[in-house]
Amino acid sequence: MDNDFEQARTRLAAKVARWTLGGERFVAPIDGLSLYRHAEAGAPASCMLAPAIAIPVQGAKQALIGTDSYVYGDGRFLITSVDLPAVLQVASASPERPYLSVVLTLDLELLAQLALDARPQLPQVPEPSRPGVALGHTTAALLEAFDRLVGLLDEPDSIAVMAPLIRREIFFRVLRGGGGAHLLQLAVAGSRRQRIGQAIDWLKANFREPLRVEGLAALADMSPSRFHHHFRQFTAMSPLQFQKWLRLMEARRLMVTQGVGASNAAFDVGYGSVSQFSREYARQFGSPPRRDVEGLLRSAVR
Repeated sequence: MDNDFEQARTRLAAKVARWTLGGERFVAPIDGLSLYRHAEAGAPASCMLAPAIAIPVQGAKQALIGTDSYVYGDGRFLITSVDLPAVLQVASASPERPYLSVVLTLDLELLAQLALDARPQLPQVPEPSRPGVALGHTTAALLEAFDRLVGLLDEPDSIAVMAPLIRREIFFRVLRGGGGAHLLQLAVAGSRRQRIGQAIDWLKANFREPLRVEGLAALADMSPSRFHHHFRQFTAMSPLQFQKWLRLMEARRLMVTQGVGASNAAFDVGYGSVSQFSREYARQFGSPPRRDVEGLLRSAVR
């Protein structure tokens, strides 16, 4: 990597390290911006990735989405254009050299305007094979833009005026670079991504309800077979698998944070059978509900 890139990365990493000192996540008072620190490479963890740009500035992380693995760090960043169930694992970190990253959630309105304003300057790119996620190449210019955005934390009076300008620059630079195909798809009204995104939003809000694929397909203005194909193309899951993942994650949250028993959690998230819930929970998390929750609670108090 060239000297400009390394200098930009080092400056930004120092800012992220300062703002995350003493914690794993700092939610900045700047729209959509979060900073992360992990002091060690931990166990894989299931989570929902929101539509965002995630740029490691020290260390590396791996995202497993379906059967596809994405390792980002060392000059590569991750773009997700829809909400995606994933398994994340910090691949490279230590207390002396922690994993540090900046994450900026995507702004649909801003992307749509940029796509119109800058279309003559945007490269013609092929449609991605996995439209919901991609890796991009981090440039010195992109790091410098993020550095200016994070630098506004030391100038709180400037955030309201300067942050929207810098966010616009960041999205523009990603549009022109390796993530352009994904962001352009995101920006085009009526695109498949937006229609699948509407179905995902419905599932997130109504995962306890019985699933009718025909209704979701109608919401996305697609035939059921076409909807099923594109949903899996974006998320690496079928709609039923996606709903199951949402139910199991919410049940786990209820058991860990609110002390709800497995049976009550199962019924609360929409299961009609506790035995089916237990089987699917163990398949998802590697242990039956009680054993898994006890392990999570023990690790939390260490």
